Amino acid sequence: MIYVIGIGPGSKELMTNEAISALEKSEVIVGYKTYINLVEEFIKDKEVVQNGMRKEIERCQDAIDKAKEGKEVAVISSGDSGIYGMAGLILELVTKQNLDIDVKIVPGVTASIGAAAVLGAPIMHDFCHISLSDLLTPWDVIEKRLKLAAEADFVICLYNPRSKGRKDHLKRAFEIMGEFKSDDIPVGIVKDVARDGQCKQVVKYKDIDFETVDMTTIVIIGNKSTYIHGDKMITPRGYVI
Repeated sequence: MIYVIGIGPGSKELMTNEAISALEKSEVIVGYKTYINLVEEFIKDKEVVQNGMRKEIERCQDAIDKAKEGKEVAVISSGDSGIYGMAGLILELVTKQNLDIDVKIVPGVTASIGAAAVLGAPIMHDFCHISLSDLLTPWDVIEKRLKLAAEADFVICLYNPRSKGRKDHLKRAFEIMGEFKSDDIPVGIVKDVARDGQCKQVVKYKDIDFETVDMTTIVIIGNKSTYIHGDKMITPRGYVI
């Protein structure tokens, strides 16, 4: 059995009971080393298989090999395992290798949901997720998605918004969306959701400081109805009140 577990954004309080139970039942814990550190209290004397960034295929194959030995294996992802996590890759590998291994997907609180709670209620209406990482998706495809999502007036949640190797991606994204997003549209920025050092900003579109954003930050851009009240970002659902 392989449990593909979403461990939430970073704290035990935002982990589901199902995720904790699956970790406790597993004999082997497989994951990116940063995420392994977030679940140390559930590991105890279990076997741990960990590696670094861009080793996802090797990591998942290691998990499959352990499961083929008859072991109960947990593959962990931060947030939700099915949103930029390991759920898809595990299922791709298992199905393409025609393996008879049970796979259980265990959902978790993804970064946009955790960040939204910190910010107030920014994703009360239609919204979408777009990753600005072009490691697996061509940048021209990302640009098209940004443009069309902004034109359709979605609330837009940006994952992987800015890194040392992609310093200008977020600025370019804002230039693209700016054709349809006004200068006064609210933008919520939350760094390290549910982790030590969590911090947030609520600013207007024209006032965002790109330098404050990194890979552990989620950026949420409102729609035409979104407004700021105090330190809260609110997107009306449409109720008449």
